[in-house]
Parts: sequence; structure tokens; C-alpha cells
Amino acid sequence: MEKSVYQNALEQFDSAVEQLDLDPNVTAMLRYPQRELTVNFPVEMDDGSVQIFTGYRVQHNTLRGPSKGGIRYHPQVDLDEVRALAMWMTWKCAVVDIPYGGAKGGVMCDPKEMSKQELENLTRRYASEISILIGPESDIPAPDVNTNPQIMAWIMDTYSMNKGYSVPAVVTGKPISLGGSLGRNEATGRGVAIVTAQNLKEQGIKEARIAVQGFGNAGYIAALLLEEMGHKIVAVSDSQGGIYNPKGLDIKTTKACKDDKGSVIYNVDQDITRIKSQDALTCGCDVLIPAALEKQITKENASKVQAKLVVEAANGPTTPEADKILEDKGIVVIPDILANAGGVTVSYFEWVQGLQHLFWTEDDVNNKLESIMLRSYKNVLHLANDEDVSLRTAAYMIAIERVAEAAKLRGVYP
Repeated sequence: MEKSVYQNALEQFDSAVEQLDLDPNVTAMLRYPQRELTVNFPVEMDDGSVQIFTGYRVQHNTLRGPSKGGIRYHPQVDLDEVRALAMWMTWKCAVVDIPYGGAKGGVMCDPKEMSKQELENLTRRYASEISILIGPESDIPAPDVNTNPQIMAWIMDTYSMNKGYSVPAVVTGKPISLGGSLGRNEATGRGVAIVTAQNLKEQGIKEARIAVQGFGNAGYIAALLLEEMGHKIVAVSDSQGGIYNPKGLDIKTTKACKDDKGSVIYNVDQDITRIKSQDALTCGCDVLIPAALEKQITKENASKVQAKLVVEAANGPTTPEADKILEDKGIVVIPDILANAGGVTVSYFEWVQGLQHLFWTEDDVNNKLESIMLRSYKNVLHLANDEDVSLRTAAYMIAIERVAEAAKLRGVYP
């Protein structure tokens, strides 16, 4: 039977704990979510009917500060997935050393089949349902799969209406005009590009061939920035399919095709070959950036990966079984909790700016992000070399030790 996403997250946690000398009582505290909320709520649709939707908000850990994590809208959202994502958020915040715990939320729906008004109705009702947990000092949501600054604006407004005054810091990833941060929209992809470029620089590679599976915000921004650095993006894919060109794709043209017609496959420039979405994972390239959903690189296809470097822009794209196969092949994996931490890092910047009502320039944001990403990458690389473990295990070891230290210092409330 195939393991669930949460089982994969626990297996990664347990593997790292084996390398640490932790109090078993502390380990038990870190292994399970602190709070889980499931809500079933009505939404009025455009035709006047009422549909019931199921949503979740999970707080995995709040030992190092308020919990932080995105909200996703997707037909496959379930409690198990949200638990895993919340746990990964805890380690992600800890590995880059920002004072947050991990949380995640989601609604089981297909936003691509809903009108803007239906999405607003759903968002406002979901925000009301989870308002017992969220707040600028307790749990701060952000965008994730199929959510965006507009949806964050509706959540912020709904929460504010219930409070009786504006509370911009209740969410991050907001529009700039509502207290959002410059650089936030590009932050996840920029963080991916920063660590990818650093690894390639260390190898002396000036023009790598890069494949990107998933051409949403993170995948597109990472591809664009790496292209600007002089690397070739040879393949990209989305839910409808992919395109491959060993000579390199024009990323802005590809994005324009996706925006206009709904998929990258409509880019018909010369020398482009259409491929299946999954083929982006196994095509000829030096660097693979999985930027879609969980469990994309599995024991079934890991042996076919041709890249020598995998940089996880998505959360949980590689299963533990696939990790072993990649490691045996000598493929380096920069793990999700490090590689895609740019988003939560700039979310932290946005939260700080909102609380202070003092905003930074985009250069300030990008420079601070680069400093944190490079420092965190070098810390993980140093530990991996010292302990002779993978980058994933090293990242988990750093993150878990930081949260465990907070647990020991705070103790157990009676």
C-alpha cells in the first residue's frame, strides 16, 4: 500500500532524529500536530444553490513563535496532506531560523471550476470558520497552491470586519496596497534560484541545463531568474503537459502562452517538442526543479532522473524511497524545507513590516532574503559534510535541534 504524504513526513523526521541525541519525550512532542481544525461550511453558488465544502487548518508547532503556513485550494486536499505540510513548515521556519512554528490550511475544492464571486464567498466563509485559530500573534496564513494575493485580501478583510478594525498582519502575501511586501510574490522562486545558483557556482558550472516541473508562481520565477543568470531552461511543464527544447526555452514567451491559453504546451516556437507533464522529471538536464505537488519523484521514476542536482521548489515532491534511489545514483537533492523557504522568509519580513507600519524597499527585501538563504544553505552543507549525511538529513537535523531546544527551555505546561 502506498504511503501517505504524512507518513513520508514522519519517515523523514524519524530518519533525522536517529542522527541526534534527543530526549525521547521531546521527540514525541515534535512528532505530532498541536492543533487540528476541520470545518464543513456552506457556500452560495452563482446559480443560487448551496454547496458544502470541507476545509482544514493545522498548527503543527508553536514553540518558537506564532504558527505560519499557506492555504491551498485543491480537489485533493485532505487532513493527512495538511498535517504533513504543517510539519514541513515547522522545519522550514527553523532551518532558516525565523521565529515561527508551522501551520497549513486548505479547502477541498476545484477553484478552476469556480467563478470569482464563488471563490470570494468560499474564502470569506472559510476565513470566518478558522478565525478561532488565526491572528497576527497566533497563526498567520499565506498563499499556496491555487491561492493568491486577492484571496489573502479577502481573508484579511473578513478577519478585520469581525474585529472591528483593520488587521493587515493577520495574513502575508497580500497586495502591496493593503500592506503587502515588495518582493513577496517572487520570494519562493527567488530563494530556489539563489540556492541553485550557489550550488552550480561551487561546481564551476556557468551554463546548466535546467528542467522545471510545475510552472506556477515558484516554478516560473525560478526559471526566469536562472535564465537571466545565463542558464538554459530546457523543459517546463504544467498540469496539461510540457515542452522541451535542448537549445533552451524563452521563459517570458512561454509564460505569455500559459497566461493567454492556459498551458505552456501552446508555445510552438521552433525546435520545441511536446512532452507529458511527468517527462519533465526524467528529461535530459543537469538540474531538475520539481515545483508542482507532493510525491512526484517516486520509486517508480527516480531511477530515470538524469539530472545531477534536484532542487525542491515544491513541498514533499520526493518520497523517502525515491530519496534513497537518487542518493545511490549520486544525485544531490537540495530539500524543500531549505530550497523553497524564500516564501516564508519574506512572509516574515512582511509580517514584521506590517506590525511596525514601516516598509522596506524591494532591494532591501531581496538582499535580506539572499543573505538568509545563503547562510542557511551553507550551514546545511557544512553539517552534511561533517556528519556524512544527505542535505535533507542535515537540514532536518538543524531544524529539529532548534525546535527541540525551544521545547526544553519552555518545558511542559502542567
